[in-house]
Amino acid sequence: MGATEELGGEEVAGLLLPPALESQIVHPLEAGEQLDLAGETMGTTWRLSAVVSSAVSTRVVHQALEDCFSIIIAQMSQWEPESELSRFNRALPGTQFAISRQFAHVLGCALNIARASKGAFDPTIGQASELWGFGAGAAPQSLPDQDVVAATRSWSWQDVSLSIQDSELSQPGYLQLDLSGIAKGFAVDAGIHALEQLGIAHALLEIGGELRGMGVRPDGFPWWVDLDVPPDIDVPAPRIGLCGWAVATSGNYRRIRTVDDRSWSHSLDPKSGMPLDDDVMSVTVLHQGCMQADALATAITVLGPVEGMQFADDNAIPARMITGGNGIFSSQAWAAWSN
Repeated sequence: MGATEELGGEEVAGLLLPPALESQIVHPLEAGEQLDLAGETMGTTWRLSAVVSSAVSTRVVHQALEDCFSIIIAQMSQWEPESELSRFNRALPGTQFAISRQFAHVLGCALNIARASKGAFDPTIGQASELWGFGAGAAPQSLPDQDVVAATRSWSWQDVSLSIQDSELSQPGYLQLDLSGIAKGFAVDAGIHALEQLGIAHALLEIGGELRGMGVRPDGFPWWVDLDVPPDIDVPAPRIGLCGWAVATSGNYRRIRTVDDRSWSHSLDPKSGMPLDDDVMSVTVLHQGCMQADALATAITVLGPVEGMQFADDNAIPARMITGGNGIFSSQAWAAWSN
């Protein structure tokens, strides 16, 4: 494949496809019609393109997704005061807090990725997120004090205690969870599962830039997704074919806070509680689960170009990083998609 490809009259920098595709995945639905829906959830938007038979009700599909997303918000949103997460964060020290199966599933995945990345992804970053203006509270009016920032890291992922049955969570005292780096990806996975329960096997679902595709479009082509490129960065934008895969991007340019001519992004170093510098602009990860892609993109962003790409190679993760100065770093597994 050359450096530049043409598809549908649009010029793209290159096409990426899963290295191994099973024939049943790419077989289009006979007499299928494309259904396009959209809505709002989790402070952002969701979009669906699906191939369905004429018997499928648009209203039923829309309601199934809205119900799915509402349940996740009620469990894991830090912006919903009565969510499971918010109530756990307010719980008194020593409380054994009952949690739902979905909450436990997402938290368990977060802890596994925290363990694998040696804490580069850490779901206990809640206090620091609030302090820097990325939680439910108001944005800071002045730069946070260094000692106050350090105090937010009294707890880490290693202090999270789930019961053997994963039905109860121990609150050691003022530990605040933040699942914003993984819950949106999980919502995409849950939405795909809801579609499958309705008999839909060909769809592309997006929530706020995190996407997962299954099957193919009505014309038999993959669900094509053009990667987002940070502003003012002159690098090629590949087009990815999502067939049974998900893609998530962590971008330091997306959510910014500014105080006294100082600005910072939402990406925080879990060890220090401080915002990351501007060297890593974005990290894109491919995974068969959007939940995992979401969290892994954050972990690799925190690890940086050298350690992040080594982590991706050690774990066979397709990952691409863009740094300031138009630097591009790709893992070995990412390269396999380009061949």
